Amino acid sequence: MTVRMVGIDFGNIVAARRVVGLVNPESTSIKRIVQEARAQGELVDATCGRMTSAVMVTDTDLVILSAVHPTTLAVRPAGEPPPGVSPGEGKDSP
Repeated sequence: MTVRMVGIDFGNIVAARRVVGLVNPESTSIKRIVQEARAQGELVDATCGRMTSAVMVTDTDLVILSAVHPTTLAVRPAGEPPPGVSPGEGKDSP
């Protein structure tokens, strides 16, 4: 089985099939979800200190913060390396 990955920038990637929601972080309800995830230890901050532009929710109820806008993440092809990572990088050689 092949796992398709999507780059969320700064060398961070997520399994595309595990993401069930990709939203803008500005609404009060999303801010509440982020705070609850932080309190429960279920928050992954992949912003590298930058402003949060997207919030991803996974099928395991993890909440992932990204500095990349949701519309940009939505059009990134799954399975291709994120910008700045060469194809095959990190794969074991046969």
